[in-house]
Amino acid sequence: MTLDVIHFYRPTDPWGELSNFAPYPLLIDAVEWPTSEHLFQASKFADTPYAEEIRRAPNPMEAARLGRDHTRGMRRDWYGVRDAVMKKALLAKFTQHGDLRALLLSTGDALLVEHTKNDRYWGDGGDGSGRNRLGLLLMEVREQLRVAAS
Repeated sequence: MTLDVIHFYRPTDPWGELSNFAPYPLLIDAVEWPTSEHLFQASKFADTPYAEEIRRAPNPMEAARLGRDHTRGMRRDWYGVRDAVMKKALLAKFTQHGDLRALLLSTGDALLVEHTKNDRYWGDGGDGSGRNRLGLLLMEVREQLRVAAS
């Protein structure tokens, strides 16, 4: 049996809605976030004025750039909580947008892979040697949505 693989990366490419840069706002604790990328990057600096600066970034690329500035007092537990933060963002994104929920569920049992040489943790490293944590978390969210719908 061959497992289908769905590669995604840029929001404008096929399956680009799976990207954290896709333009789908989230509402978390009565705060609106322009994209899941904004929420993820700001969470590195939770409860600081810098987190709000990231939330207000004009686009997800700028939010990512700001979030990479680790001289701004990144939270000490970040590497221990980053996967949980990402999953929270993904759950919000795919439960708050019915069209996205349907899209994710339509992937069936396909392996979801963020295909990029730019990231070996969240993506596949471009050659499959990366950890693909974003794809794996998307598949976990897909399963949660599947169970919730049954």
